Amino acid sequence: MSKYNVIIGLEIHVQALTESKVFCTCKNEFGAPSNSNVCAVCLAHPGVLPVVNREAINQIIKAGLMTDSEIALYSKFDRKSYFYPDQPKNYQITQFDLPFAANGKIPIGGKGLSGEMIEARDINMERIHLEEDVGKSVHHGTHSTVDYNRAGVPLLETVSMPEMHSADEAYA
Repeated sequence: MSKYNVIIGLEIHVQALTESKVFCTCKNEFGAPSNSNVCAVCLAHPGVLPVVNREAINQIIKAGLMTDSEIALYSKFDRKSYFYPDQPKNYQITQFDLPFAANGKIPIGGKGLSGEMIEARDINMERIHLEEDVGKSVHHGTHSTVDYNRAGVPLLETVSMPEMHSADEAYA
């Protein structure tokens, strides 16, 4: 018996399948040539005005309904300031205190990572919110470059409550 109690909560980012990025009209396209899907908004040029992608919000609402979450009548975006070497803004547009969906649940059960059977039960979800992704550092041996095609890609972030007690439960 271990002297430690395992307590796991998960934060999972899922890329929204939208035609454009979350705050501009640049293509949300994987595999395009580096820096070909960028504009003044996703590169954070001074004076630009981000406009939210309605389809990304629709996908958040659908995810909220699928997880039996409370759908907010009012929501807002926030700036989370921290340094990523491949983040053109040095802040991320995300949601903090007023997410689109909260207090849902997601079922787990079946085989865990080790093959152990996990009893079916619900894991409570704290929130599902929308945020933008950062760019991508590309390393070439002697030098590195930055590809900003991912900067501004819409991410649905789901945050579970810390209610799992093994790697098998987290896997399930």
